[in-house]
Amino acid sequence: MPVTHRWDHCVTHRDLDVRTFVTEYFGSPDRSVVVIAAAGFDPRSAVVCRLLSQASRNVRAVLVREDRPNPARELVTRAEENLSRIKILLPTHKVLDIPVFGEKNAVVGGRNIVQVLSEEIFDGVTDVVVDSSALSIGIGFPLITYMDARVRQSHAPRNLHVFVALDAGLDDSIRPMASDTASLVHGLKGGLGLEAHADAKKLWMPQLARGRNQILQKIRQYLGKIHDTCPILPFPASNPRLGDDLAEEFVREFEDDWEVDTRNIVYAAENDPLDLYRTILRIDDLRRSIFAELGGSKLILSPVGSKVLALGALMAAIERKLPVVYSETIGYECPSLPSSSGDPGVDLVHVWFAGDVYP
Repeated sequence: MPVTHRWDHCVTHRDLDVRTFVTEYFGSPDRSVVVIAAAGFDPRSAVVCRLLSQASRNVRAVLVREDRPNPARELVTRAEENLSRIKILLPTHKVLDIPVFGEKNAVVGGRNIVQVLSEEIFDGVTDVVVDSSALSIGIGFPLITYMDARVRQSHAPRNLHVFVALDAGLDDSIRPMASDTASLVHGLKGGLGLEAHADAKKLWMPQLARGRNQILQKIRQYLGKIHDTCPILPFPASNPRLGDDLAEEFVREFEDDWEVDTRNIVYAAENDPLDLYRTILRIDDLRRSIFAELGGSKLILSPVGSKVLALGALMAAIERKLPVVYSETIGYECPSLPSSSGDPGVDLVHVWFAGDVYP
């Protein structure tokens, strides 16, 4: 019998279909909506909030401010402007200040956001919308994983939706400065490091993006001995040459540090999270059968670029309990960040993550 996957029949929308869906679905008077979004400096912070505010008056917001040490003054100003804009759009709101680092620079953001959300009241809420466009991996992944578990355990809310505003040029303009060490994302450890998986053949699948060489090198050092590496390149992409440009940017890593066989490069559509999700599951299925008698197989994911591709990696990690390793961001360099005024020219992606439409 063919293997069935959780999101084989996933409900998704892209571009103009997203706006139509939001108007028709969330505009229904029987919808009670909570949107969880970042109140950060990213110009995309208010895009989904504006869309929901235009569709329905029955929307309240939970706005996440990621607190990092010594943020740049310009980025703080932009974040305050975005927060003020969202407050006007959605007058019923709550602002959550989430410390990303704790004592001795321990990474605690993921644990903190889950703890705060566990205290939120979702009674009577039909739909929670997570806008992951401006959320970091360390906050966004644990947040979505936690809300997904709530819905699947039949706790309020009934439905979980994830939105991403896609802008590859903007992603390139925002350069994260990584902390000194890598770590596992909270809630997505996948048994990495446990005795039961000590002999498993590790396959590392890093998602490549401009300017992320140093971040991925730290992750690679953290992983230690691995069996193989399959880098993920965006194709098709809005820039047809992006995959080639990234391969050229990472040529030293490919040839010397990671010893990548060109046949192992994974290509995934830049604007479709399901493409990467299904590719990861196919690879995992294949390796499980091959290495079943040799200690097993363990895929390790490191999404550091496009938020759409990262969402596909998260879906695979949740379904297969795969570990996600990243390097937490201590700050950002944004030398050519566009103005925050108005909506940037972005495409939207919607994934109905869990709820009524699935058995």
